Amino acid sequence: MAARSLWAARLRVQSLLDSTAAFYGREWLCPFSTATQRTAGEDCSSEDPPDELGPSLAERALRLKAVKLEKEVQDLTVRCQRAVADSENIRRRTQRCVEDAKIFGIQNFCKDLVEVADILEKTTECISGEREPGEQKLTLEKVFQGLSLLEAKLKSVFAKHGLEKMTPIGDKYDPHEHELICHVPAGVGVQPGTVALVRQDGYKLHGRTIRLAQVEVAVESQRRL
Repeated sequence: MAARSLWAARLRVQSLLDSTAAFYGREWLCPFSTATQRTAGEDCSSEDPPDELGPSLAERALRLKAVKLEKEVQDLTVRCQRAVADSENIRRRTQRCVEDAKIFGIQNFCKDLVEVADILEKTTECISGEREPGEQKLTLEKVFQGLSLLEAKLKSVFAKHGLEKMTPIGDKYDPHEHELICHVPAGVGVQPGTVALVRQDGYKLHGRTIRLAQVEVAVESQRRL
């Protein structure tokens, strides 16, 4: 009986010690955990800005970037407007130059033809007035000299401006340069398919045909049209 009571007393003492140890164990752990959390919080606050300042800095950066982009857009807009204006001015000047070239492109040619007109006018003056019968021969000689001078001047003007008269007699018929009027029988020294006679002279300007020569083409007698 005494032994059982002693055993029970020991169990109560052991239980009390275990409870006390458990109690003091929680007390030691809780302060450590709280201190650890407080230290971690202080460290975070010392390194990172508060949450309230984050959006403000980001908003300020976005505003600065927006202002910069807006300025770039304005600069590009001004440059684009200037480029469009310059392009329009160049287009107008080019169009004006083209129109002037169409109107005054033959100015030099016309100036040279004026000299031909002067010679022709002087020649016609020689035969317009009333002449004595004895002066008719002299008048004809002046007219002939005037016409010869006129022809030489025309040839000089044509050569100066690249205008060339075609002389296709004896050449092979070319539909790009000749306009066929009719066929004629080939004679002595005239080959079939070649130009036998020129009805109207053709002309080339710097190698380009601007008027076809009206020609008669030689063919064999049985093929005459």
